[in-house]
Amino acid sequence: MRSIDRRTIEEFHISGYSLMERAGFAVTQAAVQMMGDIAGKRVEILCGKGNNGGDGFVVGRLLTEQGADVRCLLLCERTTLEGATRKHMDQAEHGGARITEVADGSQIDFLPETDLIVDAILGTGLKGPIRSLAAHAITCINKHNSPVLSVDVPSGFIPEIGPPDEKDRASWPCVLADRTVTIGLMKVELATFPGKKWSGQLDVADIGFPPEAIEAEHLWLSMPSCEEIQAMLPGRKQDAHKGDCGRVVIVAGSVGMTGAASMTASAAMRSGAGMAILGAPESLVDVLSVKLTEVMVRPLPETSEHSLSLDAEQGVQSLLEWGDVLAIGPGLSQQPETRELVRRVVAQSPCPLVIDADGLNAYSGQGKMLAQRTSEAVITPHVVELSRLTGSKAEEILSDRIVAARHAAQQFELVVALKGTGTVVASPDGRVSINPTGNPGMATAGAGDVLTGITAGLMAQGMRAFEAAVLGVYLHGLSGDIAAVTLGTRSLMASDLITCLPQAIVQMESGCSNG
Repeated sequence: MRSIDRRTIEEFHISGYSLMERAGFAVTQAAVQMMGDIAGKRVEILCGKGNNGGDGFVVGRLLTEQGADVRCLLLCERTTLEGATRKHMDQAEHGGARITEVADGSQIDFLPETDLIVDAILGTGLKGPIRSLAAHAITCINKHNSPVLSVDVPSGFIPEIGPPDEKDRASWPCVLADRTVTIGLMKVELATFPGKKWSGQLDVADIGFPPEAIEAEHLWLSMPSCEEIQAMLPGRKQDAHKGDCGRVVIVAGSVGMTGAASMTASAAMRSGAGMAILGAPESLVDVLSVKLTEVMVRPLPETSEHSLSLDAEQGVQSLLEWGDVLAIGPGLSQQPETRELVRRVVAQSPCPLVIDADGLNAYSGQGKMLAQRTSEAVITPHVVELSRLTGSKAEEILSDRIVAARHAAQQFELVVALKGTGTVVASPDGRVSINPTGNPGMATAGAGDVLTGITAGLMAQGMRAFEAAVLGVYLHGLSGDIAAVTLGTRSLMASDLITCLPQAIVQMESGCSNG
């Protein structure tokens, strides 16, 4: 980041003062979203002597202009401040923000009614454990009950190293933020666990680094902003009819697993697809027809164990002549004949594919066969399913989910949406997106089936595989976040995601001003 800052300033003549102003503006927007009406709100901003402190002073000035009661606690002597940081401090003070030089820890006294604490103490320049006043300030922040907003990184967090271990917590304190606005480029360590525990909600602020100033290795990794997601949403013509909005074919279900099939189909329709047809074992059609009102259900030949048989291949192919995309796998079972059916259908499908669950299990130990297809595809594995496909141990995948997803995408020549906290979406061309939405309540049976349906529905509306996967996991997580507001995370069920999906889409269509 320092080299990017330097090139931006020296080669492209964008001043450090302007970069601080842009960063501070982005943090201020997040602060407004966290507090709502700003007038009269009490805000404590802890500022170090570096660039983070300068960003903090910009926040102090802008919030004061909006009527907040702001105090900036400066953790050094003001005479030591230089350049843009000093200039922004002077402007904040001139604008009405109170600047208090903190000589010792006893001066850090947050009032109980503090509405927000802004952590602008330390940035990415930290190389090891912190000492003295900054360490005490971090401890005070973590002991207080007010929401915490960190600038760039939670103070004490070193991206190259990660957060301190539990045993190091006393000697190496790190701010536990509710939200972090990271500046310029996403920092992977904040978007994935364990770092996400410290960063909280993560925003990436674009402060105008010229693309030429950014090292190539940073360009392939991103986290979609609300505005970028909004721009991805498929359009719909005023005179559209159902055939214009996409036709989804779902091949799913077996005895005892009708829920997986029905949730996949319902999610596809709720994502905006115009039509959907579900091919399922013939003995389950009556049950599925009761579950699904808007979805057509077609009986297909089955095995004696009530899973799809090889005789279903011709029927599936006829459905694909009608459809625009195929979602295959949820609840199919791992019966050998059904697994062989999956492999044949995937290899021959003329339609783009979304493959999940038992569709992936059909390739356990034979992952290379996934590349033997003619259509673009998205797979949506969890860690264990990806382990079965690649032969890598689950622990190895968990140790670097980004590398694992990216490697699998390139190996199998498809898009991988590796599910988990901060779902990783990887394209075979090397691009990787980390999803910012979702919550622990989504760790519930059937949530993956809903994601499969959403992604398939978006692809049916004309989206390419990578973009559909990025948008799909975002809307999936946002639906979970909306559901959790009223249901909490403990009682959330997969069907709640489908119920809240329309609200998530409307929220995106309406704009991003509310965060």
